[in-house]
Amino acid sequence: MRFSRMARNSTVTVAPATGTGDRRVTIALYAVAVFLYWISLYLYVPTLPVYVASKTASLSMVGVVLAMYGLWQALIRLPLGIAADWLGWRKPFIIAGFALGALGAWTMGSAESVHGLILGRAITGLAAGTWVPLIVVFSSLFPPEDSVRASAMLTLIGSVGRMLATGVTGSLNELGGYSLPFFLAAGAAALAALVVLPSREVRRPPRRPSVRGIGRLISRRDVLLPSVLSAVAQYANWAATFGFIPILARQLGASDVALSMLTSMNIGVITLGNLAATTIVNRIGARRLVYISFTLLAVGIWGAALSPSLPLVFASQFCIGISMGMGYPVLMGLSIRYVADEERTTAMGLHQAVYAIGMFGGPGLSGTIADVIGIRPMFGITAGVALVLGVLGTRWLDGRKA
Repeated sequence: MRFSRMARNSTVTVAPATGTGDRRVTIALYAVAVFLYWISLYLYVPTLPVYVASKTASLSMVGVVLAMYGLWQALIRLPLGIAADWLGWRKPFIIAGFALGALGAWTMGSAESVHGLILGRAITGLAAGTWVPLIVVFSSLFPPEDSVRASAMLTLIGSVGRMLATGVTGSLNELGGYSLPFFLAAGAAALAALVVLPSREVRRPPRRPSVRGIGRLISRRDVLLPSVLSAVAQYANWAATFGFIPILARQLGASDVALSMLTSMNIGVITLGNLAATTIVNRIGARRLVYISFTLLAVGIWGAALSPSLPLVFASQFCIGISMGMGYPVLMGLSIRYVADEERTTAMGLHQAVYAIGMFGGPGLSGTIADVIGIRPMFGITAGVALVLGVLGTRWLDGRKA
């Protein structure tokens, strides 16, 4: 009965009315907004390092600019979740995040120095924190037993947006220079805010946070364990896909075009993984799908460690992409599956803040290991650690039905 009441309450939390048609319209509005949101965050990403390098001769400053995105989203996500649950409103934070996305992209596109780029990238990092209330709002439009499917669906929409955005960056640069993608990204973020405006949100009673209550939520196994597993997966993914697989591919003779194809294929395969998770999660079970995702992740990274040629590097990247496409949305949905509606944004903020630790640690720690023993042995260690921690952690996941 408790979860059936939650399902009814969560349906009216965001939906403009009680009718099925109104709920479907609200789902469609948020789907379009999420699509535009991720386009606004990724439209300039493929050539962002080159653009930053044109403003400074210091590679360390290039790294500082790129790090701002991950740093500020990690810092903002949990406080944002707490604040949204405290005030009983999520939509204002979403619109504010879209506005920050537009401001950050515009700031970078019009920046005359590296300091403007640091500021703009930090602002887009804050905008990335909006993913917390977006996931919760969208999931609240579905019954609790479909929370994993809803998060997988929304991740699929975001993946399509990222794939489209990164696919046209080079053409936009040729058409209007480096600044054009930034200005179009700002427009996409502003349009996302306009799309969400017609949806109504029924404000929940304000819920003052307590240190004890937040501590109790954070210490819940069904909330914390999926978050830790996501951090493990992100660590391995960022050590490989966004860390040293491109360097290994370059050592095997990959051109810049081949490296671009490697990245584009990864995003496309992640999209296929999202689609697979959306389709089969209710059929085979969330926990079994997490097992499969960690196995594929380890196989992909081990494949990279053993690859003698570029085709096998591409095959390895395919396995990693499928793994992340399936595992990421399932673990995200599990982290809020059994959480009461009034605490869901806080739980999602915790989840995303924890897995951001993996995004930071992956490139840094794996780089230190690679300096000592080499890239290929580092991949072997990373794959082994991810598989062991992933399998052991998955055994402890809550197997209850929602």
